[in-house]
Amino acid sequence: MIAMLALLLAADDPATRCLPLSRADPVAAERMAERWSLSGGAAKAKQCLGLALTEQGRFGEAAAAFADAARQAEAAHDTMAATYWAEAGNAELAANQPARARTALDAALAAGTLQGMERGEAHLDRARALVAVGDLAAARTDLDDATRDAADDPLAWLLSATLARRTNDLPHARLAIAEALKRSPDDAQVQLEAGNIAALSGDAAGARTAWNAAHRIAPTAPAGVAAAQALAQFEGEKPAK
Repeated sequence: MIAMLALLLAADDPATRCLPLSRADPVAAERMAERWSLSGGAAKAKQCLGLALTEQGRFGEAAAAFADAARQAEAAHDTMAATYWAEAGNAELAANQPARARTALDAALAAGTLQGMERGEAHLDRARALVAVGDLAAARTDLDDATRDAADDPLAWLLSATLARRTNDLPHARLAIAEALKRSPDDAQVQLEAGNIAALSGDAAGARTAWNAAHRIAPTAPAGVAAAQALAQFEGEKPAK
């Protein structure tokens, strides 16, 4: 009987229901979060609202909800504040607001409570924001931190390789793209970048191989189309079938 009561209570707990509901029915999750907030849900309710809005593609509103959650958590001396700031930063990136994203991610990382993969993903997002606002030197530092703390994320290695190529650090670019390829060889963007780096390194055969792979994986996606265009520089060569 006690176990059954615990299950029933968990089923009625908004904190337990929020994530699955935000994915299954984000509009219903938004309404639930608003009711929860009015009844004293505090930071958790605002986070739930942010998740629901994110699933609806309303990224600017989601960022504001996550920031509200972070401020309420800070007032309550809740260490989850850093997580909420990181979520706010990610939403600001999706809303194409890199300067605001940087501010939120600065707050997330300054708290010093993020650990492991979560910290690495925050560094990765801040690097994306920094590249967007033109601060490549600071982005380099964040990407180095991201590849340390979020080493299993191929995007960290891909962006590290891309930034290294853009700043003419080809040895670093080759090392980073090799790590991205280990983790995500079937990603057209990874193969496109591998081709770009090979071409700049004077490895025409390697460039052809990678660009052909990118086009084969995603022929109509932007990365696949760019790979086909890159192949055309080899005397009008077409992607391999």
